[in-house]
Amino acid sequence: MAFSVFIKDRDEPLQAEMGRTILETALAAGVDYPHGCRSGNCGACKSVLHEGEVKMSPFSEFALSTEEKDRGLILACRSVPWSDCVIGPVDQDEVIAHASRRLTCTVSAIIQATHDIRIICLNIDSGGPYDFSPGQYAEVVFGDMPPRDFSMASQPGRVTVEFHIRLVPGGAVSPYISETLKEGDEVKINGPLGTAYYRENHTGPIIAAAGGSGLAPINSIIDAALVKGARQDIHLYLGVRDERDLYLEDYFKGLAADHSNLTFVPVLSEPSGETGRRTGYLADALAQDFADLDGFKAYLAGPPVMVETSVEKLKAMGIRPQDIHADAFYTEAEKAALGEK
Repeated sequence: MAFSVFIKDRDEPLQAEMGRTILETALAAGVDYPHGCRSGNCGACKSVLHEGEVKMSPFSEFALSTEEKDRGLILACRSVPWSDCVIGPVDQDEVIAHASRRLTCTVSAIIQATHDIRIICLNIDSGGPYDFSPGQYAEVVFGDMPPRDFSMASQPGRVTVEFHIRLVPGGAVSPYISETLKEGDEVKINGPLGTAYYRENHTGPIIAAAGGSGLAPINSIIDAALVKGARQDIHLYLGVRDERDLYLEDYFKGLAADHSNLTFVPVLSEPSGETGRRTGYLADALAQDFADLDGFKAYLAGPPVMVETSVEKLKAMGIRPQDIHADAFYTEAEKAALGEK
């Protein structure tokens, strides 16, 4: 049995087999439907259900809030049709589509950034040039390891790609990267993916907030904004637990010294000793520093709890939901736990 799925502005309906999600159906038919994680965590495939009925598998409330669900929004990656349906992706500002690339790369450098974060630099051997929007991520395969999603920290169009990868204790891939990966090893990249990318046509103030290795996509966004001559105020926050978790501090201090519109604020949530730095949770720091965020755009990346609490604070301060572009870094264990709910 199959149901017809009509996508707005598309003439022919798709036939969704029983048990197959709308996103799976669209991609199998060659439809370039907006998507990212495919697991109900990122919200990139958020859509309006105009007509019909679907059943949704478990998903993160960060990707789709209760209020959004009540308004008739769904996640295409978690929605199985239970009748003929009419849907359409949620309108996004500055929608950008890049050709999907399959790159073969070689590890050119491994930099120990903190006790548990490594910066992995890759030379593109084939499949380039790699065009993406700053803030996006890719599916990356190291050796014989299973694929994982990591955000690009570098700029598009270059012959090198950079990732910041945190060691996840008990994980399958990050311990391999930490203990076994070496210069000269081959790495495969498939991408780009994601919608939490830099909107360069926006001229209002910017908040860029990163937690831990979430600094990777934020790094790419900040560099792109400054290279493109952005003149608005850019407020960069890096939230980590303790001093040993800070990295690239000198780099961003240098950028702030060269660009008067950039401020850089590290925030320690669990300092182990006396410190002259800002302390507390990153979401609270944002609430302390701003009163009215009308006209701002915000880019956030990092652990889910940091992203979700910060998003709620930003909304409470008046920023429009469509001006928040966030990427929560779920571990595979967290994704699995979400699917079991």
